[in-house]
Amino acid sequence: MAAAVTAGALAALVAAPAQAAEYSSALKVRGVQYDAPGRDSNSCSSGNTREEYLTIKNYSSSATVNLKGYIVKDAAGNRFTFTASHSLQPGDYVKLRGGRGTDSDKNNVVYRNNCNFLWNNDRDTIYLYKPSGSRADVHSYTKSGSDPDGNGYITFHK
Repeated sequence: MAAAVTAGALAALVAAPAQAAEYSSALKVRGVQYDAPGRDSNSCSSGNTREEYLTIKNYSSSATVNLKGYIVKDAAGNRFTFTASHSLQPGDYVKLRGGRGTDSDKNNVVYRNNCNFLWNNDRDTIYLYKPSGSRADVHSYTKSGSDPDGNGYITFHK
């Protein structure tokens, strides 16, 4: 009987979706503009990759967090590592944008300096890792199941 209960509990754990886990991290993915407005074009000069972005917010009420060393990945393993210091005060956020541009603390923006799209328009999984390698946050989405208004933006944390 105990083995059956244990097996059932294990099956329930394995069946849980990735986004059900809650991680103890001040930084979380607030939302993602996974489908940039307009026709997708990854041309650095005339494309719209700058309109694709991920918002990461510091949900701590008292701690400032430096993004240096944090890693953002998608389901296919494409990644971006924050290599420069960028401090987020409590309640502050940063938009990680595609395309090329100048990072700005004042404007809360960091550019990936890559004109390829990172997020899939139909479905993907977003991973946020701490510099230690432990997971800070994760969210899976599908266009049909996660974006009821179809505007290409999904909010994960308010």
